[in-house]
Amino acid sequence: MVEHPLNSESCLEAVIELLTKRGVSLDDIAEIVFFLQEQYVPNLTMQLCRESVQAVLNKREVQNALLTGIQLDMLAEQKQLLPQLQSIIEADEPLYGVDEVLALAIVNLYGSIGFTNFGYVDKLKHGKLAQLNDKSFGVHTFLDDLVGAVAAAASSRIAHRQKQQEECLERDS
Repeated sequence: MVEHPLNSESCLEAVIELLTKRGVSLDDIAEIVFFLQEQYVPNLTMQLCRESVQAVLNKREVQNALLTGIQLDMLAEQKQLLPQLQSIIEADEPLYGVDEVLALAIVNLYGSIGFTNFGYVDKLKHGKLAQLNDKSFGVHTFLDDLVGAVAAAASSRIAHRQKQQEECLERDS
């Protein structure tokens, strides 16, 4: 049996540390979640958004996607990729969709609303996503999509829970 060097908890810590090193805080992601849900969820708080981001990040599939994408961005900054891949990732080529595909692995965990939230936030580049998309701040070909995906997933999680609460209230009244 092969031992895994990280368990889910230490993997989460590694992901949060990498996000921080790359200039992304959990509050940055929560702010995007708030932006996506504020008009749909009465009394939405940043605390609820943070908790939802944390819940998404607790999923191992999400951790794996973030570790993979961030590592590829870092290798691109260090010019350590194959020449063809290096130029594609450095330039964030529009026809290179692997970064979005990796991000879709995250939003897929929360159903079709995750996909629509991701498409919306990816197009808009709200908040931290605008900075990550700016090529003068390093290579973030994967990170901008992954952060958008985490925000979209956390937003979808809130939407699903809001609907469940509404249904419970209707049933109980």
